[in-house]
Amino acid sequence: MKAKQYDIAAYIWPSYTGDEPRSRIFWPNGEGEWQTVRRATAKYEGHNWPRKPLWGYPNEADPAIMEQQIDAAADHGVNVFIYDWYWYDNRPFLEKCLNNGYLKARNNNRVKFYLMWANHNANYLWDKRLAHVDLDTVVWKAAVNRRQFEEIGLRLIRKYFTHPSYYTINDCPVFQIYDLANLVGGLGGIQQTVDAFEWFKKQAVKAGLPGLHLQLTSWGTHRKNMSGVDAGTETTLTEEVDRLGFDSITNYQYVHFTDIDRDYGEIMVDVEKEWARMDNDYNVPYFPHVSVGWDNNPRFETFRSGVVKNNTPEALKKAFLAARKYIDAHPEQPPLMTINSWNEWTETSYLQPDDLYGYGYLEAVRSVFLE
Repeated sequence: MKAKQYDIAAYIWPSYTGDEPRSRIFWPNGEGEWQTVRRATAKYEGHNWPRKPLWGYPNEADPAIMEQQIDAAADHGVNVFIYDWYWYDNRPFLEKCLNNGYLKARNNNRVKFYLMWANHNANYLWDKRLAHVDLDTVVWKAAVNRRQFEEIGLRLIRKYFTHPSYYTINDCPVFQIYDLANLVGGLGGIQQTVDAFEWFKKQAVKAGLPGLHLQLTSWGTHRKNMSGVDAGTETTLTEEVDRLGFDSITNYQYVHFTDIDRDYGEIMVDVEKEWARMDNDYNVPYFPHVSVGWDNNPRFETFRSGVVKNNTPEALKKAFLAARKYIDAHPEQPPLMTINSWNEWTETSYLQPDDLYGYGYLEAVRSVFLE
């Protein structure tokens, strides 16, 4: 009997390259955020930084590098990459890792990909020289108007959605939205966003696709009025998801919806409760999410509170088993789960091998979903 196939999707933070000139605003050395990883230091006794990547500090916009990473991912059960995708100042940002790395890799059929539009404003969080003193200054705003939305939509359909390795559900390309409030704010309101989505779906059909699968990033089940612009109207996210026509929901990071400054096992108790609430409260499928950890101290010169404790490979294996149990209990929906992440080194939430746990996290994925 053939083993069940699971779709294990890991987010990719596409900053580990110096090939994009605009990235040097934040990382002037020309190697992307590897510059920050190299400079990370321990902030307190027992802090398990600095860490070193076992694969070194490669340029992830190099197709040869991505061929190696695709093989490593697929061999351990990670068969989908979700690329964080950015649009600032009327043009894309940090696209090189996807365009020149993954898409030019000869084996990209082994790991599919889809996009999460990371449409949050950019500040100095990415610049270690300034992050500890100024997170209020907005470098680039991410909200777009309808004209810009249409430019983005046509570009995504043409450049990505029709690629043979693009991940689909019911043959519809999956496109994830990170910041609903920013999207609705830029477009001018909920109804304007509904109209924009309808336009987007029609353009996909014109391009020969059966439609689009729109996925929302949830920041927690109890948040209200996610649009942030419809004055005098308080709605639940459930109502907005239905009205906007989203097809599914997942999460991006535990830090968005629970206290992460504690033991990983304690966190998972609340995470599983959140999964159950999501499943109960929404009329569209919820895909379970697992975060490897959280500690963004590498991005700061000073100590930042909020550090996940004891997120060992053994603890992650238990989380993956819980996610598999959830998937198996929902045979009516695709067997998809999301993981933060493949390579979020400066948030200490990555599957890539390091000098602390070796290949432990990847082996945990493989033991649960392949063996």
